[in-house]
Formats: sequence, structure tokens, C-alpha cells
Amino acid sequence: MPQGDKSSYTGKQKRKAEHIKEGYEKRGVSHKEAERRAWATVNKESGGGNKSGSGRGKPDTHVSSRKGGRKGGAASARRSAADRSAAAKKGWETRRKKAS
Repeated sequence: MPQGDKSSYTGKQKRKAEHIKEGYEKRGVSHKEAERRAWATVNKESGGGNKSGSGRGKPDTHVSSRKGGRKGGAASARRSAADRSAAAKKGWETRRKKAS
């Protein structure tokens, strides 16, 4: 099997990698880097490619997903209430402008 071959991954793993990649691209990461990070995350959480079948593969862990959520929460918690409020107002204003 050549390097980079994704045939040994399940459909769920492929969908998960695609979803993670889209999230990175939305945040401005290049296509190639987003894809690399997405597959690294899938490999870390599921232990690599898992062919379907009874007793094949291990249950997924969600350590990387949790870490990302916690990082964002911790960064926000360190800011003052006034800063968070100002950021929320600015975001709301931007979404309102883009909608119209």
C-alpha cells in the first residue's frame, strides 16, 4: 500500500477527516496543511485505518477534539468581561452586515 493511501480507512474516518479539514480551512489554514492536520487527528483518535468487520479495530478516543474545545474556552476565560462583551458585539455587527 503506497504512502498516503486512504483505502484502509472506514467511511466514518473519512467523513471525520473531511469535517476537520473544512473547519481548519474556514479558519484560514491552507488546503494542504488542513488535510495533513485532519488525518493526523483521525489517526490519533482512532489509531489509524480500521477496516470494517466484527472485532476489527478499537473504540475511538476523543482527546484531540476535547483539547481544542478546552483551549478555546481557557483563552476566553482569561479575558475580562468587558473584552468578551466587546468581541461579542463586534461579531454580531459583522454577521448582521454580511447577512444583508
